[in-house]
Order: sequence, then structure tokens, then C-alpha cells
Amino acid sequence: MQSTDNINDLADALQQPAELDFELPDPEDEGIPEADFLQQVEVAWQVCDRFDLQTEIWRGRILRAVRDREKIGGDGRGTGFLHWLKEREISKSQAYGWIQLANSADTLLQEGKIQASSIKNFSKRAFVETAKAAPEVQQMVGEAAQKGDKITRREVKQLAEEWTAMSSDLLPESVKEKAADNSLPPRYIAPLVREMEKLPEVHQVGIQEDIAANPDLDTLKQATTEARNLAKYLKASAQVQALTQDNVNVETALVEAQRIGCLNVAADLVNQASQLEQMIAKLYMTWKRVGNLADRLYVDTGASTPHLRSLLESIEPLGSQVMSISIGSPTDRTIRLQIQEEE
Repeated sequence: MQSTDNINDLADALQQPAELDFELPDPEDEGIPEADFLQQVEVAWQVCDRFDLQTEIWRGRILRAVRDREKIGGDGRGTGFLHWLKEREISKSQAYGWIQLANSADTLLQEGKIQASSIKNFSKRAFVETAKAAPEVQQMVGEAAQKGDKITRREVKQLAEEWTAMSSDLLPESVKEKAADNSLPPRYIAPLVREMEKLPEVHQVGIQEDIAANPDLDTLKQATTEARNLAKYLKASAQVQALTQDNVNVETALVEAQRIGCLNVAADLVNQASQLEQMIAKLYMTWKRVGNLADRLYVDTGASTPHLRSLLESIEPLGSQVMSISIGSPTDRTIRLQIQEEE
């Protein structure tokens, strides 16, 4: 009976839904200063964003309930849930995006990081950013929202960067001190920490020594670039078969490249080698596919299909062991490739 009353109350409430009604500035009124026009539009946008957030959290909870019900009584493949989505013209990716948002909201609420009454103070992007942040950042954001502060993605990102700059074990104390008095902006420190986290400890040490010796903005930017290149080098080198087959000591080669100041060149070389090997593998698979399709088409062609046979004869050489193609304008040079398969 209580359930029926709740449904009736909800139905009554929907007869007079909350309406969003804004007095937007006239875009053709040149008497409105540009700053005032943008401020009025921004206020209206933020209201819609917050309204949208709460709606999508509830959509996610509804979808989660439908999905979980299907797991209990469905066919085990989620067919009923997918049919439910199809009837409402909801894509699977959109549905799981809403479910993820609902899961994040419920986790933050259960852990006490955010109060239900303060969700209205978040923009949607700010809430998603908060859900991905460190627990300490979530706590700070939740306290600000509970006080009534309007939380945007910018505030969440700024708090996350400040926390990273003050708490990371990868940063020397001299850098943390400058981050505390804002002589080194946290927005430049956070990217460095993210890149250093991808590196082995042996490479972290060298960067730490550099920024400890010169804790200034230029050194920070240079260290970030170096850490990013190191990470790319190490990732690419692990994918290059030529290096693994010859047992090249990648770490030692990296140290030598740093010592003589050609890290960027070495990193680019390894990255290009990785891409070349991938292209060779893709070329081989495409070459096989062309040959197989040409063989199938040859069986179906004959005197009754002269134009189709002409098309086949023109393309068929690309499936042979020796292929040639002209490049440049109009034909500066001819490139021949020979593919040999070995078991």
C-alpha cells in the first residue's frame, strides 16, 4: 500500500514538473557589455548543468536496477536489458556511462565524502572529476560543497594539482616548499609528477636531482619534457622486436643517450621503428587478404565479365610476391617490395 501511495505521489508531482525559466540576454542588444552578457549566459548554463547532473545520477540508478534485475531473472546474456535500452533509444555506452556516474555518486555518498544535499552545488563535469580524484581531494571538495560553494571542474582540478604538488614522494622538499608559497604554480608541477610516475626509479632519481638543484619554472618544464620522452622511449622499446631479438640493453642505451644529450633523437628513432614494424605486420595481413580475394574473384569471372576481369588483372599484381608502386608527382620513383614468408 505504501508503494502504491509513493507511485501516486510521484505521478501527482509529475503533473506539475519543475520548470527552468531564464531571462537570457538579447544577443542583438549591443548595449549589454560583453562581460555582462557572458556572465548571464554562464549562470544559466551552470543551473542547467547541475540540474542535468542530478537527473543523470538517477538515470544511472534506474538503469543499474534494470540491469541487476536482468542478471537475476534473465537469460544470462543481458538480452532483456539491451531490449529495454532499445525501446527507449538509449545506446549501451550511454547507459553504462550513466551507471558509472551513479556508482561514483553512491560511493562518494556512502564514504561520507559528499553529502546528498550538496550535489546540487556541482556541475556535471566537476562531479565526474571529483569521482576520479584522490580521496583527500574528494574530502576537500566535499567540504567546500557542503559550505555552499559552487564547484566547477576548474576548482576540482586546481585542488587536485595542489594536493599532488604537496604530497607526492617524487618531488624534492625544495619544490614542495615553493609549491606551498605558490612561487612554483601547482599546475606546472602536477604534469611532471604524472610523467615521473611512469618511469622506473633509476630514471626518477636523475630528474629529482636536476629539479632539486634548480627548483625554478624553466627546469620544471624541461624536466617534464624529459620525463615524457623517457616514458615514450621505454614504452616504444618494449614493442620493437628488433631490440628484443638482439637482446639490446635498452636501459644502458637510454643512459648513454641522456649523457650525450640526444635523448629526443633516440626516443624518436625507437618510436619510428615501433611504428614501422606495426606497418609491416599490417601490410602482410592486407597483402594476404588481397591475394585471397583475387583468387575468389578469378573463379567467378570469365568471358561474360570482361570489365570485371580487367579490374582483377589490374589489381592482382598487388597480391603477388613482388609489388611495385610509383610515388611522387607524376612518377618520380618506383618502389618495389618483395614479401617472403618463412615458417
